[in-house]
Amino acid sequence: MPEPLRTFRAELHVHTVLSPCAEVEMIPPLIVQQALENQIDIIAITDHNATANIRAVQKAAQGSGLVVLPGMELQTVEEVHSLCLFEETSQAEIFQKIVSQALPPLKNDPDHFGEQFVVDETGDFIRREDQLLILSTEMSLSQAWRFVNEMGGIFIPAHVNRKAFGLLENLGFIPQDIPLPAVEISRHLKADEAVQKFPQLFGYTLLKGGDAHRLDELAGFNEFTLAEPTFAEIKLAINSFEGRSLKIIE
Repeated sequence: MPEPLRTFRAELHVHTVLSPCAEVEMIPPLIVQQALENQIDIIAITDHNATANIRAVQKAAQGSGLVVLPGMELQTVEEVHSLCLFEETSQAEIFQKIVSQALPPLKNDPDHFGEQFVVDETGDFIRREDQLLILSTEMSLSQAWRFVNEMGGIFIPAHVNRKAFGLLENLGFIPQDIPLPAVEISRHLKADEAVQKFPQLFGYTLLKGGDAHRLDELAGFNEFTLAEPTFAEIKLAINSFEGRSLKIIE
């Protein structure tokens, strides 16, 4: 018999205090608490060009029922942000090595850009990340997609409608040589208006991202129909396979 399917609410675009533009409240226990209060079942940690706080959030979520997927918000050479999601945290950490080498060797200036804190599962300070994270890497969109795809991950251009770091605003089109499984629209654009405003989105699976830099931005706009809340099931849902599906909650 087919596995029974259930609905799970997800927010796949969440920053921690490792991202210099995130608020100091974005520490593991508070992220987990807020997600649970908002009845969110699945989150992905997607700091700017960084992965060092993923395990801390996963540890903070142990026993809570909240699923924490490993990810990153990558900034490509085209100045386009993209969500890079992985099944295993070790895969994200391997990708981190590639990304760190592709970043310009510049140090962060906390007074100008903000702090970049690596913390433990309680939110206690471990270290500062010295490499400036909010820069474009030397990777192109196609190169980044290939790296993520070869690792079995999911590559999703983020907030494509936004003027800052959005694919459509920066490039004006969706590259046809990259088979994208989905694209993310920002929290300020309704799904039913997205294709009307941006005809390039026709035919693509849409996600809606809270792009949470503060706790009150943990919105959970995405409702997945899955057998269980896993990366593999999410991948099926994004591709509308085997009865799995995704819809945006407005």
